[in-house]
Amino acid sequence: MFERIVQQFLEAADPNKAEKMAAYMRNQFLFLGVSAPQRQMICKEFYKESTQQEIDWHFVFECWACPYRELQYVAIGYLQVLKKKLEPEDVGAIQRLAQTKSWWDTIDGLDKLMGELAFQYPEVKSILIQWSTAEDFWLRRIAIDHQLLRKHTTDVELLRVILENNLNQSEFFINKAIGWSLRDYSKTNPEWVRDFIEAHRKELTSLSIREASKYL
Repeated sequence: MFERIVQQFLEAADPNKAEKMAAYMRNQFLFLGVSAPQRQMICKEFYKESTQQEIDWHFVFECWACPYRELQYVAIGYLQVLKKKLEPEDVGAIQRLAQTKSWWDTIDGLDKLMGELAFQYPEVKSILIQWSTAEDFWLRRIAIDHQLLRKHTTDVELLRVILENNLNQSEFFINKAIGWSLRDYSKTNPEWVRDFIEAHRKELTSLSIREASKYL
């Protein structure tokens, strides 16, 4: 299946789009120039058939090893289709993905997977707290944003602990994530977010505060 998907992507390649897509990612990755709608069309039947099977981690890591960035997106899409089948034992594999070819585009897909795991298996929350203090800031970003869109089912105490573990940071991607996490939760509980900002105003960057305050 991997070889067939790669062949279809090669046939759909657009060098002009590839150049623009690579530039958007600061030329860190090689692109074929296959748009998201094209990618979904190519993978639609495969994803549909996959729902009847267990997660094929070999396929996932084949996609991750591929030089074309679109194949990493295929892997994330595949895992998102099968997210209900993820188990705590899969955390190590997700961490391996997060720490290989790391950039915001894949990290922001992986945080949704960790969010699903933490929601289904509360024991995963302790791993996310560990990640929130990791040397690798991409793991910390996953921990910060894994509850996005959780609304009233947000574990507020977990959110607080993870955010407080990431105050006084200089890393852009961490401060942006803090702002997004607070902004998202402000739609559900604006008072809590206001109180958090006020309590930690000196420890939050202007970027985090600006993002967090968008809907307040």
